[in-house]
Amino acid sequence: MVLEYVTGGELFDRIASKGRLPEVEGRKLFQQLIDGVSYCHNKGVFHRDLKLENVLVDSKGNIKISDFGLSALPQHFRDDGLLHTTCGSPNYVAPEVLANRGYDGATSDIWSCGVILYVILIGYLPFDDRNLAVLYQKIFKGDAKIPKWLSPGAQNMLRRILEPNPIKRMTMADIKADEWFKQDYTPADPNDEDEDIFIDDEAFSMQEAPWDTDKSPGLPTTINAFQLIGMSSCLDLSGFFEKEDVSERKIRFTSNLSGKDLLERIEDTVTEMGFRVRKRNGKLKATQEHKAQKSLGSLSVAAELFEISPSLFVVELRKSYGDTLAYRQLCKKLSSDLGDPPSQELLTT
Repeated sequence: MVLEYVTGGELFDRIASKGRLPEVEGRKLFQQLIDGVSYCHNKGVFHRDLKLENVLVDSKGNIKISDFGLSALPQHFRDDGLLHTTCGSPNYVAPEVLANRGYDGATSDIWSCGVILYVILIGYLPFDDRNLAVLYQKIFKGDAKIPKWLSPGAQNMLRRILEPNPIKRMTMADIKADEWFKQDYTPADPNDEDEDIFIDDEAFSMQEAPWDTDKSPGLPTTINAFQLIGMSSCLDLSGFFEKEDVSERKIRFTSNLSGKDLLERIEDTVTEMGFRVRKRNGKLKATQEHKAQKSLGSLSVAAELFEISPSLFVVELRKSYGDTLAYRQLCKKLSSDLGDPPSQELLTT
């Protein structure tokens, strides 16, 4: 593999070392960013991870958009015409992506461009917090503090792009028609031989396997890489929760057993332990009541399977209510009986 070496590094490093840029210089970079992202959108490519770290600067001070690993193509859209994979970088992700009800790739990319413009002109992120839950609340509100020392045109641009309602947000056409944006603007021409631009047409015609629409509704859920990362025991997600209660934690383990075998063996195990079992759509709920011996308490546990690949599943156990000690004992037995040998340690979040 041969890649271009962009000598100027990331735009993030430039902002981190020098601070915010003058408005004229920042507008020029934003114009180039909009030209590049707009070109991609016209080709049916939606980046979905636009951030300062993915905007590179060449030796001439011009930007190049990088890292299309999370980008979406037309075949990624569902029948409703929307994208549904929740992905991106927390500080740059659009509120409709977090809402998990489907989103337009172009509109969400524009939000990310607005966050980039904010950092370029002001020097820090519009939405930031160490606690992810608080960060997402700020993004949903879209209440970015815009300094009054910015020009009225720049203030208006930021407010209209960082609009939490995607229907009211500026479009690419709106941005290019804006008076502040058009100052000293020379649209990029990919056909200009003097420009250092290379377009790999084959890269814009990638194919993806079709959706597996014949999958039985009773089979386990297939998860994507972003959900899998969130399950990692080495990833500190404690800040996502306002309050942590050890008794309410989820416990997960991996298994190479098939989804059908896993559900059957979980059912057999909990039934032998005196639980009543209910199954529905690949999920299992086990309840144990001790009405005669109240000192033993009651316990209700839900089990759900997630398919990583046809030969690897994640089992998630979640306590609805009941005795914590009994819950941990049940989880330990299930993970030791059904989990992979290297994965005996429970993954908790």
